[in-house]
Amino acid sequence: MARPRSDIHLRIVRAARARFLAEGVDGASLRNIATDAGTNVGMVFYYFPTKDDLLLAVVEEVYASLLTDLGGILSVAGSTRDRLKRVFVRLGKASEDELAVVRLVVREALLSSDRFDRIFARMQRGHVGMLLDELSRGARQGEIDPRIAAPLLLLSTLGLGGLPQLVRRAAGDRPPFASLPGPEALAEMSVELLFRAIGPRPSRRTGGQRSRGAKPVK
Repeated sequence: MARPRSDIHLRIVRAARARFLAEGVDGASLRNIATDAGTNVGMVFYYFPTKDDLLLAVVEEVYASLLTDLGGILSVAGSTRDRLKRVFVRLGKASEDELAVVRLVVREALLSSDRFDRIFARMQRGHVGMLLDELSRGARQGEIDPRIAAPLLLLSTLGLGGLPQLVRRAAGDRPPFASLPGPEALAEMSVELLFRAIGPRPSRRTGGQRSRGAKPVK
């Protein structure tokens, strides 16, 4: 049975993902991608004028779904701490396709500054922007120390919450990461560490102040 023409775009994207993962973006042949997708190279150029356009489409296929999930998590009622914990759990349950694209992005973004700029611009409109909005909300609600710069808050959140989940998911049973707990327990540990770092600081009285009712020392 002939495939419907409407799925050519998706077939090209998925064929490109396989080739990019195996051979790299620069090493992959568009002609081979077209063959894998059951079409011709002219159709590849019709949908994607450059390889970088095709790479962004490969990223977008899985990234858009992740953003939908994160948007749902960050829209629920509750505390910033609870919402971030759910975000971490979702990252800890990343699919094989999502992990593959993460590996592809890390590798290819480091090889080309132009690719990095385009991918980072997309992420600024995606999860980076979402997390910055959530952290700002937490600061307004008194859950986060408002004196901490937004970029540092973001890096702390990704480093203490997102990265451990992705490493645990990608490393599997490889030591030393095999001893890490599952997504839920790891997320609980991560938010505990995170909010020790970014939570509001207790107020401290200055040396010239004394508590009410206290007698001066003679």
